[in-house]
Amino acid sequence: MNVKHLQTLQQVTDFLHGSASFEPVPAAKAERYKWIEQTLLHFRYASRSKAEKGLLIAYLCRISGYSRQQITRLIRRFLAQGWLTWDVSPAKGFVSRYTAEDIRLLAEIDSLHETPSGPAVKKLCERAWQCFGDQRFERLAGISVAHLYNLRKRTEYCKVRIVHEKTRPVKNTIGVRRKPDPQGRPGFIRIDTVHQGDLDGVKGLYHINAVDEVTQFEVVFTVERISEQFLIPALAALLDFFPFQILGFHADNGSEYINRRVAELLEKLRIELTKSRSRHCNDNALAESKNASVVRKILGYCHIPQKFAPQVNRFNQEYLVPYVNYHRPCFFPEITTDSKGRQRKCYRYEHMTTPYEKLKSLPDADQFLKPGLSFRSLDDIAYAISDNESAERLQIARRLLFESIDERLLAG
Repeated sequence: MNVKHLQTLQQVTDFLHGSASFEPVPAAKAERYKWIEQTLLHFRYASRSKAEKGLLIAYLCRISGYSRQQITRLIRRFLAQGWLTWDVSPAKGFVSRYTAEDIRLLAEIDSLHETPSGPAVKKLCERAWQCFGDQRFERLAGISVAHLYNLRKRTEYCKVRIVHEKTRPVKNTIGVRRKPDPQGRPGFIRIDTVHQGDLDGVKGLYHINAVDEVTQFEVVFTVERISEQFLIPALAALLDFFPFQILGFHADNGSEYINRRVAELLEKLRIELTKSRSRHCNDNALAESKNASVVRKILGYCHIPQKFAPQVNRFNQEYLVPYVNYHRPCFFPEITTDSKGRQRKCYRYEHMTTPYEKLKSLPDADQFLKPGLSFRSLDDIAYAISDNESAERLQIARRLLFESIDERLLAG
């Protein structure tokens, strides 16, 4: 900061006009403060007019590199006390009331009494000081229960004693934890998500697999990601694919389904949201079994990039869903209850049929269909082609799908 040749205001003005590209030289704060003080004294800042003061402030900003607000504060301090120095005074902060010895005493009490509750430890400290005259507990006798838990987290405490806490379950009020009870009615779907593999840390697309519990009517929808942007429109379209009214929506405890946006969508459609119970792995077993027997068997396990989600979803709607529901037979269980109240499932060959035929076989099945639909119109879809022809179309469409994906990947 060698600007000693600038002795007059005219020289300062000429310097400011001719130093557009001037960069301030880094210097210690003590040197900057000393130079600002000397400049203010040399130019008798307090006696200058408003325009001259503005000129000096611009000069100080240019040389020191400080902002105008900081220079104004320093000038105010200089005018108040007559000098300007850089004083480093470290922040004192709060004085700790409880010493390392107090924390070690707390760890000792916790160890002796097997970590009782906070109020119990406070009472023990009070009794140690008041009833038994142990002067070491004088400060701990007046500790608050809340701060006692803070001391248990200190480094001094953890060096002496480590406390292991049980994992606390996440409590989410969205949805009801119970198994759905359809009572022979269609419209109670089980839903799960199938991820189509990772490749070099890049996520693949996702399949949403929804299966009706009574008829096993199944709809598979494919999305790029399971964020709200893609999931909410996909769920609305998926629910519309079922030919009957949806009454129940059961999922595991994944956050993609147990959230407020999905709950608002289902509430708008008057659909009950339930979720799997703890230690009941079979609550969503139907959807998980279909993941393996349908989604994985048809679409495999290999990575499919997210950008191909619309193409795969088109394949699902045009070929996979019609084949699975109208042309692929399924076993349906016959449930019996023994003398001890345990339910047993028996899968008889004579009960094997397609999901659509199962829907038609239900008592008063017409009442479950959506308005505007009839079994006559659905029969036109179910019996337009044979089971073998539907399977052949599915195989050809799947081969063309994967060939198209491979060609686009090789092309770059």
